[in-house]
Amino acid sequence: MIKAGIIGGSGYTGGELIRILLHHSEVEIDFVYSTTRAGKSVFSAHPDLLGTTDLHFTGNVNADVDVVFLCLGHGNSTKFLGEYTFSETTKIIDLSNDFRLQKDATLNGKNFIYGLPELYKNEIEEAKYIANPGCFATAIQLGLIPLAKAGLLGAAIHVNAVTGSTGAGVIPSETTHFSWRNNNVSWYKPFTHQHLGEINESLNALQTDVGELFFLPNRGNFTRGILATAYTKYEGTEEEAIQLFEDFYKDAKFAQIAKEPINLKQVVNTNQCHIHLHKYEGTLLVTSAIDNLLKGASGQAVQNMNLMFDFEECEGLQLKAGVY
Repeated sequence: MIKAGIIGGSGYTGGELIRILLHHSEVEIDFVYSTTRAGKSVFSAHPDLLGTTDLHFTGNVNADVDVVFLCLGHGNSTKFLGEYTFSETTKIIDLSNDFRLQKDATLNGKNFIYGLPELYKNEIEEAKYIANPGCFATAIQLGLIPLAKAGLLGAAIHVNAVTGSTGAGVIPSETTHFSWRNNNVSWYKPFTHQHLGEINESLNALQTDVGELFFLPNRGNFTRGILATAYTKYEGTEEEAIQLFEDFYKDAKFAQIAKEPINLKQVVNTNQCHIHLHKYEGTLLVTSAIDNLLKGASGQAVQNMNLMFDFEECEGLQLKAGVY
């Protein structure tokens, strides 16, 4: 058994991480750190855990845990690691965007590896520090990296994706509270979303002449999940595209190629990414779906932890969607 610490455990990603790790056969949660809820029970923030755990939030950090997960707001992980020091053997998995880009990947001698297992599994297995990918970035990259690997993204790529309200975090804002979000859909950050940087870095690492990526993110009137549609020029057949994706993901535990059109309910509450391909004349449409809190955050973080500690990759992540 390894001991894990969670920093920022009162938010959505912290809650999902606690839920997974409580049922992980190789992990014991040592502490859940929260500046706002120290001393209170974990289920005071996550009522779904009532009867599952007697853990309490703490304002103290054990520097000797085997792994620590940083579930902090963007920009706060760098600040936290400047104030707190962990042992030389402690592995760190950061769920913010602080270390995802190459220019930001090193802090005080710590080099963070980009944690997309379907692309960097070997590097993750040897890593000590992981920058967990963003939720939109995960869904979009898994829909595009097989094409980039084959050198087939030379033309412009258009992506339209919709996310649930949990993607905006637990603290309400003008566009996340119920009265505004319910029965409503809107776009935001058109063509400028912060996840574009990490997406482009991965694609350009696979193909040198990638076409421009146009990304339009949308707010959906549901709580969790991301459905992304990407389309670009493609000269091959639909069958060839399907074979390309099946070959690329043949060893991937959590990327599945669907023969029928997909929907969000298939993946919500799981660590799966489902992908569907459709050819129309000279255009290939790639649809990908994930749970933004699991494959897009906490589930992928545990997947990375499993690889880092040589656990079974699926341990703790055999979760079933509720499709009814």
